[in-house]
This record gives sequence, C-alpha cells and structure tokens, in this order.
Amino acid sequence: MSTLFSPISLGSLVLPNRIVIAPMCQYSASNGEASDWHEIHLGHLALSGAGLLIIEATAVEAEGRISPGDLGLWSDQTEQALARVLHAVRRYSPMPIAVQLAHAGRKASTRAPWEGGQSILAADGGWVPYAPSPVKFADHDELPHALDEAGLQRVRDRFADAARRADRLGIDAIEVHAAHGYLLHQFLSPLSNRREDAYGGSLENRMRFPLEIFDIVRASFAPGKPVGVRVSATDWVEGGWDPDQTVAFAQALRQRGCDFIDVSSGGLSMQQKISVGPGYQVPFAERVRKEGGMPTIAVGLITEPQQAEEIVASGKADMVALARGILYNPRWPWHAAAVLGGEVAAPPQYFRSSPHGVKRLFRGT
Repeated sequence: MSTLFSPISLGSLVLPNRIVIAPMCQYSASNGEASDWHEIHLGHLALSGAGLLIIEATAVEAEGRISPGDLGLWSDQTEQALARVLHAVRRYSPMPIAVQLAHAGRKASTRAPWEGGQSILAADGGWVPYAPSPVKFADHDELPHALDEAGLQRVRDRFADAARRADRLGIDAIEVHAAHGYLLHQFLSPLSNRREDAYGGSLENRMRFPLEIFDIVRASFAPGKPVGVRVSATDWVEGGWDPDQTVAFAQALRQRGCDFIDVSSGGLSMQQKISVGPGYQVPFAERVRKEGGMPTIAVGLITEPQQAEEIVASGKADMVALARGILYNPRWPWHAAAVLGGEVAAPPQYFRSSPHGVKRLFRGT
C-alpha cells in the first residue's frame, strides 16, 4: 500500500492522504476580501484529491498584507467574503481546508509579482510597514516602524481575532506563518531582529514573540482542531537563522501543543545563497521531524509521485506540500494515485475520466 495515500491524523483532524496543497498567494483580493477568483482557484484545487488544502497567506491586519491584493481576515467584511467562497467550495468537495494566518512585517506594501513586485512607498499609495527593528529588507524599501509594546499587543490581538474568525468559518486547521522573511521570521532571525528588550538578542528572546503568537492562536481556535507553524529552516546567510535554531524552535512549539510543522527556507535576506534542486529542502524537514518530534511537512521541488512516496515512506517527512507543481497540474494527486495504486476523492461527474486499465482510482466525495 502506498504510504503517500495512507491517512494521517493531526489533532482530531484525519487527512485521507499525505498530499498537501501549499498556501499560494494570489494577490487578487480587494481590501482583503476574497473575490470570484478565489472561488475558481480554491474550487478547482479542492477537486484535486489532495489530503489538505491550505488557503494562501491571509493577513491578520491591513498593514500586514504583502500587497494591496492580499487576502485578509481582520473584519466582518473579509470574513463574510471568505465565507461565500468556502460555501461554494464545500458544496462539491469534502477536502479539509486550513488557512495560513500571516503578517508581512517589513516585507509589506509591495506590488504583485506580475507588476514587478517592488515595494510601494507610502508617498506612492502604499503604507509604512512594521517590523521588530527599523531595518529594511531592500535598499529601496520604506524604513519600517519598530513595534513598541502597544504595537506588539495590537498584533497579538489581531492574530487572536483572525483565529476566532477562522473557527467561525469552519476552517479545519490553522498554519501560523513564521517563514519566508515575514514578521514572525523577522523576530526569529538575528539579521532582522536588533532589539535590546525581552524580544531580541538571545535565541530565547527572539523566539518569545512567535511563541506568544502560537499560544494566542492555539487558545483562540477550537480545541482539537490542529494548529501548526510554517518555518524557514535557514536564512541561507552566514550568521542568520539556521537549522540548529529551527530545531530549538520546533521543540518549544511541541511543548506548547503544536500539531505539525511545515519546513521551508529562505526569504529573509537579499543576501541569501540557495542551492536549488529536486527536494532540496527535504533534509531540513527530516531533521526537524527527528529532533522536533512532531508531524512534519516537506516542501520544495517535489514534483514526481515516486519522489513524494519515497519521502514519506522513508520517514523523511510525514506529508509533502505542492505549490507551483499543483498549479501547473491541478490533478497531480489523481496521476500520483494512478502510478502508486492509491485512491482519491473525486466528484462523480469526473468518474468517467479514469484512464483505461486503471481500477479503483476514484472514490465518491
């Protein structure tokens, strides 16, 4: 039996297989409100047969958006817009749905990638971002405001409010975004955190605020529903955040009841030097799984069914997450099931699409 197509439990949530659709920013919201694009995008991915669909990085406050087009969950209007999309998706798909709650920190106020991705200065219609310290991500960026105690409390409150809204929406799981150079990662890394108070300096101090956010989200979400964290295992910069510190962070999260950890890398510094290749981040997930002691998601150029099967069957990770690959091939789990002898949930309208000679590929939704 294929390990990739075996079930796994995260808290009280049972996933039918180990394939996760990674959160992928769409830059297609209006004032944080989900649009018809999100209904199309999430709707077709929800028919893919994956075990879990994670909604894109969803800002907990307007100033925490990466771009003006980012999805948000900070108001009744943003909650209602997402509720409409989820209602449509759930009519035809039983796939568990998670949301990635995020704050961009100093990487906020940028244009969408297809518009160049450059920062938008406040004078040009953007906004001044917040960060642990007044340290820019790129030279042409706005100098961020360092979060004072009132600002830290505001961000805590925003994460708590977003978690409660996610619970009301019937979201099955939450992933707290502490990776890719966004706010919580900025607190973790000594390259971006130059604070001299209880939230900067030592590893214990740099982990303090991200751990507080995890605790707040966990307390604000329904007991039993899983809460996990996405991390960058390394900044790929000498003297930055690294795998040893990631393991320490994972161990602290486990003690607080974290249900899973999603292991990526990079995104904090323009000086990063990354060696990219198939499965290049899997060794990070393998180490975090072994030493962190909780279910782990591996990501990064996982493109082939046999490759994904080997990762989970050999114990390098418990799940694999696909992003660009599943945008390119939205039925990747169907094709993987055909290769590996698994089954996927599919709508009955599509049962006739099973390739000739392939048996027991689909089960009803």
